[in-house]
Parts: sequence; structure tokens; C-alpha cells
Amino acid sequence: MWAPNQFMDSLYKKTLKDNNVYTEDWKQNVIVKLRESLGDFGENDISLEPNVIEEKDFEDYSRLRIEITTLDQLKMPVYVLKPKGSNQKKLPAVLAIHGHGYGSKEVVGLLPDGTENEGNPGIHKNFAVELVRKGFIVFAPELIGFGDRKMSEDHPGVSPNDNSCYTLASHLLLYGKTLPGLRIYECSRVIDFIMTMEEIDQGKIGCMGLSGGGLVAAYTSVLDDRVKATVISGYTNTFKGSIMDRRHCLDNYIPGVLQYAEMPELIGLSAPRPLFIESGISDHLFPKNEVEIAIKRITEIYKQFHAENLIDHHFFQGGHEINGEKSYDWLANVLQLAERR
Repeated sequence: MWAPNQFMDSLYKKTLKDNNVYTEDWKQNVIVKLRESLGDFGENDISLEPNVIEEKDFEDYSRLRIEITTLDQLKMPVYVLKPKGSNQKKLPAVLAIHGHGYGSKEVVGLLPDGTENEGNPGIHKNFAVELVRKGFIVFAPELIGFGDRKMSEDHPGVSPNDNSCYTLASHLLLYGKTLPGLRIYECSRVIDFIMTMEEIDQGKIGCMGLSGGGLVAAYTSVLDDRVKATVISGYTNTFKGSIMDRRHCLDNYIPGVLQYAEMPELIGLSAPRPLFIESGISDHLFPKNEVEIAIKRITEIYKQFHAENLIDHHFFQGGHEINGEKSYDWLANVLQLAERR
């Protein structure tokens, strides 16, 4: 009787604006509001100071781990995977953004201790390795709060899959900033680094992320137009049907966002740049029926930008995980990846 469920449902209906007209003015207005909600982390005017930490060669690709400076007193490790045997002078690049787990090691085929993973690749399916074998130069950043970038007090004696999301997200809110905003900012700094590399075709930069990494991939693509094509895996949904339907990590919450957009409209801000959405039919965190609702709305946005041929999707047999059966080739085709030897 005293439960606030009806109040919260009513608040959602009262707050959400029913919009069916999507124009360039609408897009730019929402982008401004999204930037404000995510919080300001300044200009990208700090030197990157790239530094190679480790290198390893494989038969068909090489793997480096570098470190870049993203903000004052804040450094980010990034795995860089480079294919061997390409005929192209310049290659497309892809950001491979991990979700919850033990960090970037999980997407490049490593166990938490840094040894090679010869067993189950988990929900991330070593997708950075799959992409480098498609011919991309792949950049796998370690998102702040995961893996080697947890708060110092969260390292000793905890599971590798534990994270510092709650501490970082809650504290950043006190400063008028957000954890997704910081992660998006840092991924743009990775793109700054990509732009310095002579072997990269700067007009062919893609982005792919799973779950929380899908959030970061989606909104980095929206806010940084150097990203030319995006794959979102295991995230596309509605806030009402996913984030608000269960207890999610605090890194999913953007203050005031429903006052100007639902999740499909935010993702649709990437129009008219190419977008691919993949989702497991049995994904319990981001349910299929809400994915379908989101895709319908995003497609309508793309239609109003005369770009409905640039959005595609794939529902696969599986759960909350990377699939890649169609998305890897889609990304290669969209970024016009030439055949390798």
C-alpha cells in the first residue's frame, strides 16, 4: 500500500517527452544536454606522453601495451593489437571496449594475472583478437574502475572481477561529474592517440563495446564524430526496460537524462553514421522485447536523417555476451577493409 511503485511509474510518464520529429536542431540540442549531464572534464590539451609497457608477438599479430596520460595525475593503459601481412599502407582502427569483468585483459585473450587464456574466453569472447584477425589495428583501453585501474583500496584480496564503480561514480556525482562521462572522455583521448599514428587511416575509425562498454562505445560515438562506425553489443534497450527494471551498477546512471531523451534517442544521435546492434535472445539484463522497441525508435531516427540503410542488427542465440557472427564483418565492410593476403 505504501510502496512508491505507482509514483515512480507516474513520474516516468510525466517526465518523458514523446517526440516523433528528429531534426539536426533536435540532435544538437540533445547533444549539448547530454554533455552537461555527463559532466565537464576539460579540454584535451594535456600531452598524451605515450609509453610502451610491454610487447608480445604472435604468428598473425603483435600485441603492445601502452600507457597514455588522459588527465592530470590520471594515466590509462591500452592494449594495441596490430595485424601482420596486410597489403594496405594504412589500416582502419577499432576501439574494443570491455564491460564489467576484469578489464581490458579480458578482450585480448589474457587471464587476470596476465597469462594467456587458453580456455573459456568468457562473455567478451577475446573480441579484440577476433577484430585484429579481420585486419584492424585494435585499441583496447582499460576503463577506469576495472582491472589494474581500480581504487588502491579495492585491489588487495578481492576477486579480479570486483570493481571500483560505486566509489568512483558516487564521488564524481558530488563534483557534478559522472563515471560514464569520465570513461567517454578517456576514450576520446585514445582516439587522440590513434590520430597520431601514421599507419592508421584516420577516416576509418570504428568502435565496439559490450554491456557497460556498449554504453561507452555508444556515447563516445555520439560525442566524437571521429568515430565513423559503431557496434553496440548487449546494451541497446530502454532505460525503463533495463536500467530501471533491476539493480544495475551505478555507472549506468546519467543525472536528468530522461528529461530530454530515452536510451534509444541517445543512441540515435549517432545518425547518420553507420550503427550495428547485436543482442542475445536470452540476455537477462537487456531483454529482447525492449531491444526491439529501441531498434524501432532508432531506425525511425535514422529514417529522418535519410540513413535507414546504415543501421543493422542481429539477434543471436545466446545471452549477455559478445557474438560477432555478423558484426565483425559488418564493421569490416563499412570501414572498407581490403582483403588481406
